[in-house]
Amino acid sequence: MIFGKESEILEFKKTTAELNEGVVSIASILNKHGGGELYFGIRNDGTVLGQQIGESTLRDVSQAIANHIEPRIFPKIDMLSIDEKSCIRVIFEGVNTPYFAFGRLYERVADEDKQLTVAEVESLFRRKITQISDWDSTVSDIGLDDISEAKLKAYMQKAIASGRIAFEYTTKEEVLGKLNLLLPGGNPCNAASVMFGESPRLEIQMAIFATEEKLTFNDIRREQGTITELVNVAEKYIINNIRWRAVIDGSSLQRQEIPEIPIVAAREALNNSYAHKDFRVPQINEVAIYSNRIEIYNPGTFPVGLSPEDFLDGSGKSVHRNPLLAKTMYYSKDIESFGTGLKRIADACNEAGVKYEFKPLPLGFSVIFYRPEIHVVGTDDKADEKTDDKKRRFDVILQYLGTHEYITTSTVKELFGIRNTAAKDVIKKMIDAGLLVPQGGNKTRKYYLK
Repeated sequence: MIFGKESEILEFKKTTAELNEGVVSIASILNKHGGGELYFGIRNDGTVLGQQIGESTLRDVSQAIANHIEPRIFPKIDMLSIDEKSCIRVIFEGVNTPYFAFGRLYERVADEDKQLTVAEVESLFRRKITQISDWDSTVSDIGLDDISEAKLKAYMQKAIASGRIAFEYTTKEEVLGKLNLLLPGGNPCNAASVMFGESPRLEIQMAIFATEEKLTFNDIRREQGTITELVNVAEKYIINNIRWRAVIDGSSLQRQEIPEIPIVAAREALNNSYAHKDFRVPQINEVAIYSNRIEIYNPGTFPVGLSPEDFLDGSGKSVHRNPLLAKTMYYSKDIESFGTGLKRIADACNEAGVKYEFKPLPLGFSVIFYRPEIHVVGTDDKADEKTDDKKRRFDVILQYLGTHEYITTSTVKELFGIRNTAAKDVIKKMIDAGLLVPQGGNKTRKYYLK
């Protein structure tokens, strides 16, 4: 399994034998971005290897960070299972830059830790002192040449089609200028970089958990890209990992496939998660799919003095953390102005009969869609618990095959949050019962309704 790619806020180490190098990476990332994540048990190309974790392993990691990073930080260190392999995760942040590791100053450059020269140390101090409050309108660290013309042209086509922009595409410089995304001196602002940057500027983490708890992953991945690219990737991830039901209502011979949560509401939540993101904090946006719900999280706290209910009854006025970015996304109709995003999500869920929740958090905000329960057909109330569970699993797989051509072992694992051997056992029982028929070799085997 490949667990994303190393970046300016994400570092992988094969084992805690590389603990000192990990400490340097933490300080390096803190000095550049104020926080990030470090994993032990993953190779630098993203391959999950696993890590032997003894009684004192987590304590050793904690003590190394405490003893060798100044000023002191207080990271979150935990053990987690990725692809059934034990890894160590370190989540860290700090505002007291610069941070020293083993008495030296480092700063993150791409996925490497660079020791700073005296001149670079002076530059680091100046940069921290002169930070400007409006992130999206602040000058970016990329130049005009780093703006993708293809991405900008695609955006303009969408904005013109929406009727919210009346001018045609000419040149990158002229279009960015008309969108107020080019600063005096010809440098793009941060809003331009996260919308149209040639190189990836943002990340998103997407995961499927086996149960209702954030304990064991059935799948986890990280992607990099612009806002539009990541919204598209996350939407596709949700579409591919939720249940669908087939309905024939008599108006057509064709069946309609209906998702368990409204996709239009999920896309609205994804776009809003970037429009309201706090880009100064190290956390990244997340999509988490649990057995009973789907959560879309962004590290941007809800406006002080307001609640989600204020926006549902129409009394809340739009509050944009990134006003220039929000305006850019409004032109392409990815978001609406006037604070209507939450109401649009609520209306779509109410129409579909899906329960939802807007959850302000101490360090961010989550939109939660609750997945409908799967109803078991024909369960004998007098059957014992083991038989009842078998019938439930059979019914769920049969419902799945009502809207999909085939099923695989990995899909069965995901549906029930079980191990590979248990998934194979369920499939074998259905083959023995004359319900399924296998096709293909061991690595590509698929199971079809008989």
